[in-house]
Amino acid sequence: MSLNCGIVGLPNVGKSTLFNCLSNAKAQAANFPFCTIEPNVGVITVPDERLHVLVEIDNPKKVIPATMEIVDIAGLVKGASKGEGLGNKFLANIRETDAIIHVLRCFDDPNVTHVDGSVDPVRDKEIIDAELQLKDLETIENRIGKVEKQAQSGGDKTAKRMLGILQKYKETLNQGLSARTVSWESKDDQKLAQELFLLTNKPVLYVCNVDESSAKEGNAYVEAVRQAIADENAQLLVVAAKTESEIAEFETYEERQLFLQELGLEESGVNRLIKASYALLNLQTYFTTGPDESRAWTFVRGTKAPQAAGIIHTDFEKGFIRAEVIKYDDYVKYRTEAACKEAGKLGVEGKEYVVQDGDILHFRFNV
Repeated sequence: MSLNCGIVGLPNVGKSTLFNCLSNAKAQAANFPFCTIEPNVGVITVPDERLHVLVEIDNPKKVIPATMEIVDIAGLVKGASKGEGLGNKFLANIRETDAIIHVLRCFDDPNVTHVDGSVDPVRDKEIIDAELQLKDLETIENRIGKVEKQAQSGGDKTAKRMLGILQKYKETLNQGLSARTVSWESKDDQKLAQELFLLTNKPVLYVCNVDESSAKEGNAYVEAVRQAIADENAQLLVVAAKTESEIAEFETYEERQLFLQELGLEESGVNRLIKASYALLNLQTYFTTGPDESRAWTFVRGTKAPQAAGIIHTDFEKGFIRAEVIKYDDYVKYRTEAACKEAGKLGVEGKEYVVQDGDILHFRFNV
């Protein structure tokens, strides 16, 4: 699965520290702007308790969890849309990502400089928003010039519809709002709008990087961000990146859990961030399991059985016959495929079956 999330933010907000926690790839975390010039790509494991349970049941020889890509992108400054700082590189890199993790500094620390001299996460958010909106506005205006001619010819209904979409986006962007705030009632309009690949139409998760004392409840900075994004169709997550880097240094799972308990946290911020990013990309998981291997497979929500089979191997999709489906809870209860079948809990599904999160699947195919 090639979908990925890009981590963005102003310089020195904790992007690279967070990326280091997420990935074994070590981006340089330093107290000066642009320490990350080339985007660092980390392939990270998606935490899933269900896979651990399946391993306990089947005791397989091999265990393969789901993974996803996170890209750490160089910090952005005002004027990026006009090429300031590393603007052109930043915008090119962010265009290649499928979703955005926008890190905001929500902590005070006199030892960590801020590119604008003071801590204000809402201002920081608006700086990046404005640069992305300006780039999208440039894209829209260029496209309007081409589509207008096609629409005026009279016969191209699609061009007329696209022109209406472009004008709506232009109006929205000129108001200082992101493209994701626009909703479309028609599925045809939604499809045309997606074809524009606007930067501010990408799904976004705002990560409020706080100090250790605010890791559980957040703080006034977090509340300001929450209010600022209320109408934006975006998600928010509170993470203490510096604390997460300390957690990552513990060698054993037990030590990490003990430290989390001392902080009053049930789960690490990194785990919550990975799960939230996975959901942000509209990804879900199905499983294959047995004595040889227990494996989590990533698919996009809404995928039908043949395409899900094709994730394992293209031959599975080409020669798809049927999918044998066991629900996760039933497998945990009955412990084997044979017992599930005997209890009437093994379903046989055809080409139109939409795979569900947590399904345990066995594909039958003939090539």
